[in-house]
Amino acid sequence: MSQTHTINLTTRDHKEISFPCGEGEHLIEAAAKANITLPSSCLEGNCGACHGNCKSGDHELKSHRKDALPKEDGAILMCRTYPKADLSIEVSADMAHITSGPIAERTCEVIEVSNIGGAVRRLVMKVLPDENGDMGPQFEAGQYMELQIPGSDVKRAYSLANAPNWDGTLEFLIRLQPNGKFSSWLEDKASAGDKLQVKGPEGAFVMQTGTLSARRFVAGGTGVAPMFAMLRQMAEFQEGNDSHLYFGVNTEDDLFCMDQVEDLKKLLPNLTVTVCVWKPGNDWQGYTGSPVDAFAADLKADVEKGLKPEVYLCGPPGLVDATEEASAAAGLSHDNVYCERFLPA
Repeated sequence: MSQTHTINLTTRDHKEISFPCGEGEHLIEAAAKANITLPSSCLEGNCGACHGNCKSGDHELKSHRKDALPKEDGAILMCRTYPKADLSIEVSADMAHITSGPIAERTCEVIEVSNIGGAVRRLVMKVLPDENGDMGPQFEAGQYMELQIPGSDVKRAYSLANAPNWDGTLEFLIRLQPNGKFSSWLEDKASAGDKLQVKGPEGAFVMQTGTLSARRFVAGGTGVAPMFAMLRQMAEFQEGNDSHLYFGVNTEDDLFCMDQVEDLKKLLPNLTVTVCVWKPGNDWQGYTGSPVDAFAADLKADVEKGLKPEVYLCGPPGLVDATEEASAAAGLSHDNVYCERFLPA
């Protein structure tokens, strides 16, 4: 019989939660048995949504995708971690994003599928009301949903690009992946009126509320989707925080949503936007390089002026790791940095 150990979690907002876990089960499933839903998605060690930092205790970290794990001592993926002793773990989620019971699943109807530039498609859906007329649980700007391809068990997680609302509208910016299952459905079959099962909201990558701090948003590709959600929410709430969006793509052909970027600049007078192209053509007039390069140069000046901005990062692991390193090098506290790394399925 396997031994049972106590798992002690400390949240980002310094709250504590504990649950038992046997040596033959991973942390996510043990928490679920205790009616605790921890941030997670794929449960196969491929997405990084359930990362944490083990501060003490012996454990086995089973096979996982290497770039799904942050580059820090003690980093773990809770869906691949099996305890050998009592564990003390820090997670990047606040207690508000560790829920009781299963995550809600709802039926949605496709309203729009459109080509918005590059290989990116805009998918807009509407949550269908349940038998009580409920439009579903409210999401926070920065969170994501899991979408299921009609007629299959294939699910993919995508960040929401629109601000929270009461009418059940969900907007996603999805890059088509070569031979991707969801990409193939979206490009070849999806049309208005289709019905999808949607699970969520999920994720702890959300904007800090009620602060006057400067905000810096660093995004690679469709990692700009949750940034749009946050900035649109700021516009609705008329928040005047000094803000800067660094939006990067590889080539000019990869650019998308430029009209929406211009709209945000009009709605938020204190927003500056730097569009970064890694390998531009000869006629490119904007910033040449990565969003990390542009951010790092500006952050140094921010810190020298005494600013300690909130930094929000979303993109592939390389971008997230490099931006975190640049933030630390400039003297910015890790507590000021919030991130969401994504990996193509």
